[in-house]
Amino acid sequence: MSNVVREPRLVARKLLARPQHEGVGAVVRRSIGRHELKYFDPFLALDEFSVSSPSGFPDHPHRGFETVTYMLQGAITHEDFEGHKGTIGAGDLQWMTAGRGIVHSEMPAAQGTQKGLQLWINLSSKYKMIEPRYQEIASKDIAEATKDGVKVRVIAGEALGTKSPIQTKTPTMYLDFTLKPGAHIEQPIPTSYNAFVYVLEGEGVFGCSKSHPVTAHHILLLGFGDGLQAWNNSSKMLRFVLVGGEPLGEPVVQFGPFVMNSQEEIDQTIEDFEGCVNGFEKARVWRSQATLDHDDDY
Repeated sequence: MSNVVREPRLVARKLLARPQHEGVGAVVRRSIGRHELKYFDPFLALDEFSVSSPSGFPDHPHRGFETVTYMLQGAITHEDFEGHKGTIGAGDLQWMTAGRGIVHSEMPAAQGTQKGLQLWINLSSKYKMIEPRYQEIASKDIAEATKDGVKVRVIAGEALGTKSPIQTKTPTMYLDFTLKPGAHIEQPIPTSYNAFVYVLEGEGVFGCSKSHPVTAHHILLLGFGDGLQAWNNSSKMLRFVLVGGEPLGEPVVQFGPFVMNSQEEIDQTIEDFEGCVNGFEKARVWRSQATLDHDDDY
């Protein structure tokens, strides 16, 4: 991929992600998946979450898409009905393909406040019923590159000549940029992708050097072009993620944690889950350790 951006993408839309409650006592800033922006093909949701024990995301199902959890602070314990369990710490990545069905829990694993991003990526109809899969990368193993005051962590895709080992069913790029004061980047984006920026810290100028600076918790939907230009004209560090993906162009029917192509498929999914069949067999008896511990407390 060439590093030259000939047609920079401009900001087509800007939204502030305001706090809302989700799960059990958790607070999320939801930018995609809310009333004003239900879907940005292929992205179903983007949450910047903040959770402290005993709050969290207890046992819940998924079908038909992928969840990407990227921890910013603290740690989350993950556990599912197949016996897969572990802790996602600060800077760690979990790329979970729910496929035909997962029931899992995500609960705080440390004292204080745990913070992170969770992105939901839709799967095309041909992949919705595949077997579940995990790709997990510890913080120390995430590909990184630095140049001219810019550091990038390559979650998926490629930047500054560095590639991620993550394999994506829906073609996706996911880059975590930190720009020192005065730094500037040009990052290529495939022209067919939908792409957005989500600002985590500081303030930056995106798309055009004359644009107004954008502060934390804003999502910027980018227009057409072959890349992003961004500047840090402030005296503080700027951190943001740049995410892009190939649009699927398929019908989307969503019922909470189930995302399929038709109402009939949603109805079947609910039937499968309630009947503990067709991928949800182990949901009949499984409870996460976090749920069992919670129940023992009462």
